[in-house]
Amino acid sequence: MTKREQLYLYEEIMLLALRDEKGTLAIGFVEQLVAGAVLAELLLEARISVEDSEKQLVSLDDSQPFGDPIIDECLETMAVGKQCASLKTWVSRLARIKNLKHNVARQLCHRKILRADEDKVLFVFNRRVYPEIDPVPEQQIIERLKAAIFTDREPLDPRTVVLISLANGSELLRQTFGRKELKPRQQRIEQIVHGELTGNATKEVIEACQTAAMVAAIMPAVIVTTVNS
Repeated sequence: MTKREQLYLYEEIMLLALRDEKGTLAIGFVEQLVAGAVLAELLLEARISVEDSEKQLVSLDDSQPFGDPIIDECLETMAVGKQCASLKTWVSRLARIKNLKHNVARQLCHRKILRADEDKVLFVFNRRVYPEIDPVPEQQIIERLKAAIFTDREPLDPRTVVLISLANGSELLRQTFGRKELKPRQQRIEQIVHGELTGNATKEVIEACQTAAMVAAIMPAVIVTTVNS
C-alpha cells in the first residue's frame, strides 16, 4: 500500500477481528481494542503524551484535526474532557463512543475492503455484518505479523509491535495463527510485546503505546470478571 492508502492500526484490528465470510466479530469488546489502537496512533504521531508516573496521565498536545473521522472524533472527545485522565480511563471513554465499531467497519467499506450487509439472529433479529470483499489488505497484515513473529528479523517497526501487542493480549493472535503454531515462538512474542525489538524508536513512546495496547487487551477480561462476580 502507498502512504496514503495505509490502514490505521484500529482498521487493522477490525479486519483481524471480523470473520471474513460471515462479517461477524470473532471476539467481544472490540471497542476497547479500537480505542487502544487509536491512542497508540496518537502517541506515534506525537498528538498526545503520557506522564512518566504510576498514574500515566495523558496530555493532549495537539488537538488539530487529524484528517480521519474516527481519530478526529476521539480527539474531540479528549479535547472536551475537563480533567486529566489516565491511559486506562481514556481507553474506557473512547470505547464508549456511539457506534464506534460500526463506524470503523463502514470506513473499511468506503475503502472497498468490506461490504455492509444484514443477517438475522435466530431468524428474527436483524444485525449488521461486514463480509470481506477484498482479502488483500488483511493478507498483507497477516504476512507482516508472520514475518515479525516467525522469523528473527529485527528491528521491527513500532506499528507492527503495537499491533502484535493488541492481538496477543486478546484472542486475535491465536485465532489468526493457532495456539500450536505460536507456542514455539512465545519467547519471540514476549520480546516483541515488551518493546525489545524496535531499534531506534523512541523508548518512551513505545512504552506508552504498549501500555495502551495492554490496557485495551485486558479490559474485556476485567469487565467479564466484574459482571460475573
